Amino acid sequence: MFEAKTDLKTAIFFADGCEEIEGLTVVDLLYRAGIPCTKVSINGTPEVTSSHEVTFRTDTTIAELNFDEYDMLILPGGVPGTPNLRACQKLMEEVVSFYKKGKQIAAICAAPGIFAELGLLKGIPATCNPTRDELLKESGAILKHDKVVVSGNIITSRAMGTAIPFGLAIVAHYLGEDTARALGENVLYS
Repeated sequence: MFEAKTDLKTAIFFADGCEEIEGLTVVDLLYRAGIPCTKVSINGTPEVTSSHEVTFRTDTTIAELNFDEYDMLILPGGVPGTPNLRACQKLMEEVVSFYKKGKQIAAICAAPGIFAELGLLKGIPATCNPTRDELLKESGAILKHDKVVVSGNIITSRAMGTAIPFGLAIVAHYLGEDTARALGENVLYS
């Protein structure tokens, strides 16, 4: 049974071709921590099929989402999921708007490349999947190879294998390092 520990809400965006582990691991950890997280399809329907042909149902679609109700937007990676997210004009407008308002944005794997393309990483530390290293460097980001990099209102991470620390960094943002550490121990992540 979900018990909210904060009134702030997150939204995570799924496109066909996404990396399901990068998204659903974050959803699971936020749920366990008591952080409201809405799964949002950018498709016309709530159903999404991942790059590994796993089909799942989201809570809503982007057309039905009221962005004003949310504090953080989260983008999982995957190919062609990341290019599909990038092609969603409404989502791109909202990512830029959140960034400019100082609201939180987070991305993992190839998805930090979206932030780079939007000009949001210039002069700040960030990480991504190694396939996007050059894109980040060319955009003016200070490229790091840490599992997760938190830079002001931007959280970036590297790939499926860093989905747990990525999710825990989001938990730490909302509920503090001690809560994130305890959750990591509870799921046997060290």
